[in-house]
Amino acid sequence: MSAQAARTGLSRAEAAARLLKEGHNELPRALHRTPLRILMEVLREPMLALLLCGGLIYLLLGGLQEALLLLVFGAMSTLITVVQETRTERVLEALRDLTSPRALVIRDGERLRIAGREVARGDLVLLAEGDRVPADATLVESRDLQVDESLLTGESVPVRKQVAGTPAEDHRPGGDDQPFVYSGSLVVRGEGVAVVTATGPRSEIGKIGQSLQGLQLEPPRLKQQTARLVKLCAIGGAAISLAAVVLYGTLRGEWLQAVLAGIAIGMSMLPEEFPVVLTVFIAMGAWRISRARVLTRRAAAIETLGSATVLCTDKTGTLTQNQMSVVELRLANGACLRISSLEPGHIERHFVDLARCAALASSPEPFDPMEKAFHSFARERLKEGGADVRRELIRSYGLRPELLAMTQVWSDAASGNLAAAKGAPEAIARLCRMSDADQISMREDVDVMARNGLRVLAIATAEHGGEALPSTQEGFAFRFLGLIGLADPIRKSVPAAVRECRSAGIRVTMITGDYPATALAIASEAGLEPSSVVTGAQIVAMDDAELSKFAKSVNVFARITPDQKLRIVQAMKADGEVVAMTGDGVNDAPSLEAAHIGIAMGGRGTDVAREASSIVLLDDDFGSIVSAIRLGRRIYDNLRKAMTFIFAVHVPIAGLALFPLVFGLPLIFSPVHIAFLEMIIDPVCSLVFEAEQEERDVMSRPPRRADAALFTRALIGWSVLQGVMAFVLVALTFAFALRGGMPPDEARALAFFSLVLCIVGLVLVNRSFSASFASAVFRPNAVLLWILLAVVAILATSLLWAPASALFRFGPLHLDDLTVTLGAGLTLLVLLELLKPIWTTRLRS
Repeated sequence: MSAQAARTGLSRAEAAARLLKEGHNELPRALHRTPLRILMEVLREPMLALLLCGGLIYLLLGGLQEALLLLVFGAMSTLITVVQETRTERVLEALRDLTSPRALVIRDGERLRIAGREVARGDLVLLAEGDRVPADATLVESRDLQVDESLLTGESVPVRKQVAGTPAEDHRPGGDDQPFVYSGSLVVRGEGVAVVTATGPRSEIGKIGQSLQGLQLEPPRLKQQTARLVKLCAIGGAAISLAAVVLYGTLRGEWLQAVLAGIAIGMSMLPEEFPVVLTVFIAMGAWRISRARVLTRRAAAIETLGSATVLCTDKTGTLTQNQMSVVELRLANGACLRISSLEPGHIERHFVDLARCAALASSPEPFDPMEKAFHSFARERLKEGGADVRRELIRSYGLRPELLAMTQVWSDAASGNLAAAKGAPEAIARLCRMSDADQISMREDVDVMARNGLRVLAIATAEHGGEALPSTQEGFAFRFLGLIGLADPIRKSVPAAVRECRSAGIRVTMITGDYPATALAIASEAGLEPSSVVTGAQIVAMDDAELSKFAKSVNVFARITPDQKLRIVQAMKADGEVVAMTGDGVNDAPSLEAAHIGIAMGGRGTDVAREASSIVLLDDDFGSIVSAIRLGRRIYDNLRKAMTFIFAVHVPIAGLALFPLVFGLPLIFSPVHIAFLEMIIDPVCSLVFEAEQEERDVMSRPPRRADAALFTRALIGWSVLQGVMAFVLVALTFAFALRGGMPPDEARALAFFSLVLCIVGLVLVNRSFSASFASAVFRPNAVLLWILLAVVAILATSLLWAPASALFRFGPLHLDDLTVTLGAGLTLLVLLELLKPIWTTRLRS
C-alpha cells in the first residue's frame, strides 16, 4: 500500500496493521499462488479436461453448435474456478497490505508523524482520543486511557488502561487495568505514551495472520465425487465403444461403419452433463442465495450448507446488535425499572433524574459506547438532550487507577454548579461515603444485575455553591442516585432462527470473548438453553481429547481468545461435525477460514473476516443464516435429483446404441441423434431440476452425514431401474415396429420419439422424492412448462420440416404412431411412480 494511502487514514479493517511483516521485511512472494498458477492447476482437473474434450470431439465431428456450447461451458467453469481460488488467496494479501493510520512517535527527543508501517520496536508512541494504536506496546504514561479492542476480542465495551496495573499472566487483549495496548485497537478516551514492543507477526494481530497462513482449505467434496464418477464413466464409455467396434466389425465385416458406430456410442457415454450440471447448479445456487441477502464467496459452501451440524456463533454483533443500550435503572431504595417493559411517557421522576445525571456525567461528544447509550436514552426516552442546554461544562475529573469514577461539573447561572459522577459501584460508594449497610445493599443489587449479563455503573450527583472547585472528586458531597445496567441487546430475529436451527438438527454454540455471566445471559435469551459454560482459562489446561469431549455438549464458551476459538472449531471437525462459523472481526478470521462454512457479517465485518469466509451476510441478519441453510439443502436435494435423472437417461441411450448391434437390426443413433439428445438433456437437468421447490421436510430432517456420498447405492440403483425400464419400453417399440413391417426410417423416428417422451417421464418422476403422483405432475415449476413446450416444438420441427427429417433420417409418423410414443412415456411414468415408495426412504437418507 502506498504512503499516500497511509496518510489519508484508513478504515477499521485497514487499520489492522501489517500482519505478515516485521519491520520492512515481507514474506516471500513464492508462498502465494498467482492467478496464472491457479489457472494451470485448474486446467489439470480431469472433470474440466473431459468437458473440453467433449467439445473438441463435437467439433471434429462437425457439430459446431454443440462444440461451441461445451467449450463455452468449459471456459465459464475455468473462469469461475480461477476467480474463486484467487479470492481465497486475498486473505493473506489483505493481511499483508493492511496499514495503520499515521502514528505520532518520539525519536531522538523529537515528535515525528510517520506512517504506521514505519513504527519499529523501541519507539515511543503518543496516543490520544480517536487514534489507532499502530503496534503492540507497553504504557509508560496514562491519563484516563480507555481503548476499544473489539477488533481483536469482538467485544465492543472499551477496557481501562493504566501504567500501575498488575500485568496479567496470559497478556492478552480484553483485560481492564493492564499496561498493554495492541495494534489495531482504538483509543476512545484519554491519552498516553507507550513503548513499542512488537510489530508484524509478533503482534497479537500478526499472530492471527500467521494462523491464517497455516490453514489448508478442504477441497469440495462434490467436486471430488463428481470427478471420480466422470473418470469411471469415461473409462466405461471407452470400453463399451471399443466393444461395439469389435462386435460390429466382427459380425458384419463393415469396419468403417463399426468405427462410426463406436464414435456415436462414445459420444452417448461421454458424461459432459455432470460438470455442466454441477457448474450451473452452483452458479444458480449462488444467485438464489444472494436474493436472500447472502453472498457466496466460495462455491464449495453451497454444497456444505445442507450438511451443517454445528453453527458456532460469536456474540457481539452476531447474536447481539453490537450497540450498548440502557436495559435497567435501579434506584438507591431498590426500586427497579426494566426498559423492555417501559411505556413511553411513563417514567417516574426519580428514574428521570438518574438517567439525566448519567448523561451529564458523560462526555458531550462521546466515543465510549456506554456514554453513547446514556445520551441516546436521554434523547429518545426522556425526549431531551444528554446535557442540559442551560448548563456549561466547566471541568472534568477523569478516571484514576485508585478511583474508577469520573465527574463532570456543569455551571448554571440560576442554580449554581452541578457535579455528575459515574463509575464502578465501589468507587461511587467511596465518593458518597456510604455506610457499610448501604454498601452491602448496593453490592447485592450489583450482583443481581451482573448475573443477568448487565454491565453496571453507579451514578451520583452533588451541588457545589462555592466559586473554587475542589482539586479532586472526593471534595464534592455526592449523593448516591442509583445503578444503571447496560447490555448489548439481542437481535430480534435470533430466537426464531435458533429454534429453526434446532428443528433442523443443527446445534448452535456461542463462542465469545465476553465474561461468562454475560455470555450465559445472552445465550439464554437467544434460546440456546445453556447448561454450563467453559472459559478460556479452562481450555488452556485441556488437551485436544478433553476439549473434544466438552465441544460435544457445551453450548457456551466464554473469555475465548482467537487461537482457542480455532481449537474449538478444529475439535468439532475432528469429531465429525460439519461446522459453520460466524464472525465479523479480525479475531474471527482463523476460525472462519478453518470452519467448513465461514460466515462473515458484511455490514460491519472487517475486510479480513470477509476474505476468510465462505459466505457473507449482506444485512448482518442472523436469521439469514437459516435462509441460506434452507436454500443449501434445497440445492443439494435438487442436485441429487438431477444426477439421478442423468444416470437414468444414459442407460437407455447406451442400451439403444448397442441393441441393434447385438441383434443385427438397423442402427438407431448417429452422431446427429446423440447431439440432439444432449441438447435436450442439458437444459432439462440444469433448468428444470434447479428450479424445483424445496421438499416439505427440508428443515425438519436432520443434516445429512458429513461423509455421505452424493452418488449413493440407493440413488444409483433407482437410476439404473428407471433407465432399464425406459430402455425396455423403447427397444420393444422399435423391435415390434420393424417386425410389423415398418420401414427402418419410420421405426427409427418412432423409437426416437418414444425415447424423448420417456425422458420427459423421467423428468416428472425425479422432480420429487415423495411418493405422490400429484407431486410429479402438478408441483408448480414455470421452467418445466417452457421446457416441455420447447421439446414439443423441436420434435414437431424435426418431423415436419423436410431438411430436419432428412438430417435425422426420419420417416413420416401417423397419429396412431404418435399415440404409441405418448403411451410409452405415460407407461414409464405410472410404473415408476408405483415403485417410488419402495425407494423413497433410502433416497432421502
